[in-house]
Formats: sequence, C-alpha cells, structure tokens
Amino acid sequence: MADAFTASPVLGESLQKVLADVTALSLNAKQLHWNIVGPGFRALHLYLDDVVAIAREASDEVAERMRAIGLTADGRPDSVASANTLPKLGEGKISDVDGAAAAVAAITATVGTLRQVHEKVDVEDPASADILLDYVRRLEQQAWFIGSAIATA
Repeated sequence: MADAFTASPVLGESLQKVLADVTALSLNAKQLHWNIVGPGFRALHLYLDDVVAIAREASDEVAERMRAIGLTADGRPDSVASANTLPKLGEGKISDVDGAAAAVAAITATVGTLRQVHEKVDVEDPASADILLDYVRRLEQQAWFIGSAIATA
C-alpha cells in the first residue's frame, strides 16, 4: 500500500494564499451586495450573490483539500485580513458603476493569486491545481458578466 501524499511547505503556502483571497472575495462581494445603489442595482445585486456562492464554495473546497493532504487551513478573520491581496473597499453606499468596478477588481486580484500559484501547485499536486483552474474559469466568467452589465458600447 502506498503512503499518503503529504504536502510540502511551498504547496501549503500557495494554497493558504488562495484560501485567504477566496475568503476575502466572498466577504467583499457580500459587502458590495448590501450597499450597491443606482439603476444597475438589481442585476449587480444578483451577480454578486453568484460571486459570493462561488467564493464560499472555493474556500471550502480549498480548505478541505488542504486538510486532505496534511495541511492546516487558516480562515481566521485576522489571518484572512492580513494575507489577502484584494483592493480595500470603502465604507458606505457605493454606486452601481463603482461597485461593479470594485467587484471586477476583487475578482481579478483573486484570479491573479490563483494563476500566480498554479504552476507551483501543479508541479507538486495536479489534483489541487485542477481545483484552482476550475475557479479561475468560474470567476473570470463572473468578472465578464459584471463588467458587461455596466459597460457601454
């Protein structure tokens, strides 16, 4: 019987970066969802729910993958706050146009982290890399949807 796969510190650091960003994305998208105002409110409100669902699913899947390969997932608020790469959101209400731009920026930062660590992850653990690629595709689609909702021809 083969020994169980155990992740290296590099793989652990890479997956922890992803976990911090997808967890922060779910929080930022929900913050925007609650505070969007303007003519594009309804569409953006619904798109942001989709982003939240994808990000929450990603955080759970990444954290569970980490545990499956012998790592400890750190989703504590302080850890996520200090480690995520997303742009900071302002307080209060936000216009639909500014909110869409903020959502796209947050998704883009998250996808940037997924892409940045993908190669290192793939070298050591293609199964974890496959998880990352799935969320790259899904989040890029959401960025496209949200950006298109407020774009002009």
